[in-house]
Amino acid sequence: MNFVVPQSPAPASRFGHRKRAAALLASVTAAAWLVSGCAPTAPGSGDVTSVQTSAAQPADPVAACTEGTAGKLPLPADWQAPGTAAGTKKAGNTAPTGPQTANTAAITLPIVAAKPVPALPTTVTSCDQAEVEVTDVSRIVTIDLNGTLTEIVHGLGLGANVVGRDRAADFPQAANATVVTPTGHDLNAEAITALNPSVVLTDTTIGPLEVQEQLRAVGIPVIFFDPSRTLPGINHQINAVAAALGVPAAGVELNKLVGADMVAALSMVPEDSTPTRVAFLYVRGTAGVYLMAGPGSGADDMIKAVGATDVGTEIGLKMPFTQLTSEALIKAAPDALLLMTGGLESVGGVDGLVKIQGIAQTPAGTNRRVIDVADGTLLSFGPRTGQIIKALSLAVHGAPE
Repeated sequence: MNFVVPQSPAPASRFGHRKRAAALLASVTAAAWLVSGCAPTAPGSGDVTSVQTSAAQPADPVAACTEGTAGKLPLPADWQAPGTAAGTKKAGNTAPTGPQTANTAAITLPIVAAKPVPALPTTVTSCDQAEVEVTDVSRIVTIDLNGTLTEIVHGLGLGANVVGRDRAADFPQAANATVVTPTGHDLNAEAITALNPSVVLTDTTIGPLEVQEQLRAVGIPVIFFDPSRTLPGINHQINAVAAALGVPAAGVELNKLVGADMVAALSMVPEDSTPTRVAFLYVRGTAGVYLMAGPGSGADDMIKAVGATDVGTEIGLKMPFTQLTSEALIKAAPDALLLMTGGLESVGGVDGLVKIQGIAQTPAGTNRRVIDVADGTLLSFGPRTGQIIKALSLAVHGAPE
């Protein structure tokens, strides 16, 4: 099937009432995918790894969607580099030439020091406005297109409780959980229900939504979180997931770890009077998918974070991802092209990429200045993001001499 990149609209526009007919849910264009499945079964309660405490009076409902999780609030002050917004100028950086791979091999997932004990039950106002009660977090399924929720749950110290995950979660700690999105974009209802989940954490980037509705119909708690993926939204997403799982203190601790990584990364980004103009291309040659990223893609935030200019936004693209044309690419004239490693490989590497019409006619193509970054990292916007920014910055600017 073709690879499709959902465009992360505001949650209110993506959800109907949870009791609407499945036909209406299937019409939600960016998230309604065809998948076969069977009727789910209710989760059991005999798992010995369950950790929960009861509360006589549950706290106020946790909001899974807020202005913060949508990225509409600024980056926390204690996550920003000291001095100028672009960081302290580093003398002696020599920008790399030719192809570069962002070195993400040494990136580690920040995890809280001790596994927390959830205070349950919690009540969560899901992004579709449904009130969801969470009484058991012993068997968690985490599913979104970018692996963000899986990464956050592991960072909160509850990784051992994750029994099912999306394919995008590619970090080592996630390996033991069952993949329930075999194609990357579709939910497998059978795979999910076979895991007997106690709670499902998801968003609208993956579907079809009728699968999540089926799970709810038999009593499995399903929480929709904000699908937005932005730098300012990371700490709010972490807090929302932590509160929903009854471990808010772990969210605070994890945010301190992530914030330290973010400050370190942003502080090393050099100021540049003529920022490198970078175009992010989402390509899957085997599926015939060639897209240029624009505002709201997530790549725009990452490019900006490393002190570069997002070409898609600069030339006035209106959508997060737009069909790539040679005319638009030549007119945009990017200095560098940014791709996911898997996408670059799908077109035959740099040699194959420059054969795509329009690529060779850009400064980036002429100079073969192509930067690739591992799939599952660039757009994850989870606890590893600060370290990913550092790796991307080195690929764009080079190391200080």
